[in-house]
Formats: sequence, C-alpha cells, structure tokens
Amino acid sequence: MGARTKSRKRALDILYGADVREESINTALAVEQARHDADPKRASSWGYARDIVTGITEHGDEIDELIETYAQDWTIARMPAIDRALLRIGLWEILYNDEVPDGVAISEAVESARIHSTEDSAGFVNGLLGRIAASRA
Repeated sequence: MGARTKSRKRALDILYGADVREESINTALAVEQARHDADPKRASSWGYARDIVTGITEHGDEIDELIETYAQDWTIARMPAIDRALLRIGLWEILYNDEVPDGVAISEAVESARIHSTEDSAGFVNGLLGRIAASRA
C-alpha cells in the first residue's frame, strides 16, 4: 500500500470516527496528532492525512454543498458516515490538491468504498465524484 493510500485511510479513520462519535473534526485531529507524537512509526502517513483533514475543515461548506448538489435526491445526513468521509476526501483532492489527478482521487475513493462500505457505495462514490470532476473540466 502506497504512502498516500495509507494517508487517505488514516484521514478516513479520523473523519469517520469524528462523525460517529459526534465530535468535532478538530478534536479528532488533535487526538490523532497526540497519537502521532507518541508513535513515530506512524509518521509516514501522518503529514498527508493531516493535510486532507485540515483541508476538509477549511473547505467543508463548499465540499458538502457540492456533494448535496450532485447527489441527486440524497442529503448528506442520509448517506452512510463512511460514504460522507470518502466523498469529502475525494472532493478535497479533486478541488484542492493539484498534485493528485482527478482520476486517481476518484479511483482511490472508489476502491476504499469497495473495501469499507456497502455493496452499492463504490458506484455511488464513482458517479458523484465523476460528475463533479467532469463539471470542472
């Protein structure tokens, strides 16, 4: 597993955990920062994971608005928590990280949905992120 893939998984854990525990993302990020400080072996995945989560907190309103706009009859609240987190990560990479091609961001989110979410989630994530990426072209 590549370094960025590990970082995306770590960001997913932070976002998903905050969502299901109903705590702020900043609180979850602080807890993860403390874990990082205590365990230097986890350093390789921390920097990019922190960038993702921080970026999502900075641009969360715009990201969530795009998700709701393109989700076609799905509100964010109605989506599984894991799917919300995956979509937010994918959109942050598409919109705010020029180092990651849109296709890679979408592919990574879809693969993560296959592993961590429901049977239908991979198609949902692929379709939504693909529509948003195509709208920017």
